[in-house]
Amino acid sequence: MPEAARTYQLRTFGCQMNVHDSERMAGLLEQAGYVRAQPGADEADVVVFNTCAVRENADNRLYGNLGQLAPRKAARPGMQIAVGGCLAQKDRETIVRRAPWVDVVFGTHNVGRLPVLLERARIQREAQVEIAESLQEFPSTLPTRRESAYAAWVAISVGCNNTCTFCIVPALRGKEKDRRPGDILAEVEALVAEGVTEITLLGQNVNAYGSDIGDRQAFSKLLRACGEVEGLERVRFTSPHPRDFTDDVIEAMAGTPNVMPQLHMPLQSGSDRVLRAMRRSYRQERYLGIIEKVRAAIPDAAITTDIIVGFPGETEEDFGQTLHVVREARFAQAFTFQYSKRPGTPAAGMDGQVPKETVQARYERLVALQEEISWAENKRQVGRVVDVLVAEGEGRKDEATRRLSGRAPDNRLVHFTRPERSVRPGDVATVEITYAAPHHLLAEGPVRAVRPTRAGDAWERRTAAPAGKPRGVMLGLPTVGAPAAAPEPAQGCHVH
Repeated sequence: MPEAARTYQLRTFGCQMNVHDSERMAGLLEQAGYVRAQPGADEADVVVFNTCAVRENADNRLYGNLGQLAPRKAARPGMQIAVGGCLAQKDRETIVRRAPWVDVVFGTHNVGRLPVLLERARIQREAQVEIAESLQEFPSTLPTRRESAYAAWVAISVGCNNTCTFCIVPALRGKEKDRRPGDILAEVEALVAEGVTEITLLGQNVNAYGSDIGDRQAFSKLLRACGEVEGLERVRFTSPHPRDFTDDVIEAMAGTPNVMPQLHMPLQSGSDRVLRAMRRSYRQERYLGIIEKVRAAIPDAAITTDIIVGFPGETEEDFGQTLHVVREARFAQAFTFQYSKRPGTPAAGMDGQVPKETVQARYERLVALQEEISWAENKRQVGRVVDVLVAEGEGRKDEATRRLSGRAPDNRLVHFTRPERSVRPGDVATVEITYAAPHHLLAEGPVRAVRPTRAGDAWERRTAAPAGKPRGVMLGLPTVGAPAAAPEPAQGCHVH
């Protein structure tokens, strides 16, 4: 009787780049013969942690999880634990010293080595620690196991050339390295051939794309080239940096029909003094100027952002400048963070650390203001007719409310009345918005039209696969709305 396939479980923390890497880890493991453990199952032969290092308590969180697994591993001969990602890149041998039951430690630059390292650890019966100092191969070139049949991430670059004082990403992901445009477009075309209709171009700083290959307009050219891919209906990207955001990118967004009217533009602070301390190479006037140009070219664009409250030295006046920008920019949503020290970053040792109670009070004021603006901006959507790309898993209450959920072109979350006819994830429903809440929209009337798509066909083929065939690791779709529970948005890591 043949030996049963070994099962794996992936636990992903942090930013979208980690989600992208985890899809590749899943693909590599399945190519090597592993089968994904059932969701919620306590037993897996291999547990892989894809870690994030940007929060102050990231290591405590990891070692707490590892500690919970120690007795399970002791009771199950042959079980293996692997730790990868940014914290592994940073801490290296420390992980095995603090958690000697870990079998494999690998970094951000050598994701492709995971199956080999697991096998070597199993044969040699000792921990394998392998951390590459530079990128060995782009994650996008590795096998993948995507959960979504209709939406996909496509990495256009890895690493970052900025030196923001709150961010440890450049130390862990390295300097920016760009993929060749032809390789990116070949991947996009291959995904579309599989049924994907929405792609999100991904990088630590997407609009700096081209600096590594000597073409400062490479990103706008890439957006326009995506517009020529037949069958690709929606193109998004995250995250740009205000420093590198140029008029040609705005023109490409406005002039390319399948580039969606949505922009995630990290602010971090509205104070010029704090931006200088953060080493953010733009100022309030420059930032608001970009927003004004985007709105002039794309009036219905939904603009979202990231903001850090309580950066060292932040005064009440500085915080007031952040509130001013929020009022002026009128963001559809904002990911707001209370500053937390990251070991290894310049900001961690700065004078003027703001007391916790002050940070909390400012944070609550910011959230209240943004909630008010988000709600007002969403109310402006009432009465509009929008095409919703039907999603899987976006509406947690859909079964109870007899609704379906998905994303409008501007990426707003829409819940709509379930029609009598069958609608599949990946199909497009045309609905009229009847109600607005701060973080979602409702379409309570009858669905005006349903357009079956190749993406819906792809979803149907996937769900009709034999029960024994693995369906991939549940990692979710690219989102911009209220932060999801996991993977959590991480300030400084891909949030630029």
